[in-house]
This record gives sequence, structure tokens and C-alpha cells, in this order.
Amino acid sequence: MSQPIEVIGGIDTHTDVHQAAVIDTIGRHLATEAFPTTPAGYRDLLDWLRSHGRVLVVGMEGTGSFGAELSRYLRANQVTVIEVDRPDRRARRAAGKSDSID
Repeated sequence: MSQPIEVIGGIDTHTDVHQAAVIDTIGRHLATEAFPTTPAGYRDLLDWLRSHGRVLVVGMEGTGSFGAELSRYLRANQVTVIEVDRPDRRARRAAGKSDSID
């Protein structure tokens, strides 16, 4: 019997919508999706992440601001959340800013 795939989530947080991405453990991008910043949106985001495999960890920008509520929700559901720094603003603007790239 094969082992379930393990995945890593990444979330770019905003006021109204969080942009989430999921990759496998060797860095292959599996999917990207946007979720509203509501309790139902948090449930949908976690269900979506888990639909891709066993979630090892989620990296998130803004765990103390826009992502605070989502971070608490994920931790309450046994998901490890780590704060990630934003990419350098100057470098992002030079390469073209987009939430999916973040």
C-alpha cells in the first residue's frame, strides 16, 4: 500500500481574500486557490489543502496581522504554521508583483 503524498502550504494573507498554494515535498507546484477571510473560507482552505495530501506545514505571511485568525484556526486543527518574511519589495516590483508569485 502506498504512502499518502505529503504537501506544504503557502498563504499570502490579505484583508478580504487569502491566496493559498500547495506544493509537494520536492517543490512541485500542485495548485493555487483564493479563499475568503471568513470562518467558512478557513474551513474550505484547510479542506482544500488536505485534499492534496497530508499537510506537513504551512508557511504564511502576516500571522500577526491579516493572517492572525487563520493562523489560530490552522493551529487549532493541528497544522504547524510558520511565519515567512515577505520577499524584498524592490525585487518584487522589478520582477512584477503578483499574489500567486508570492
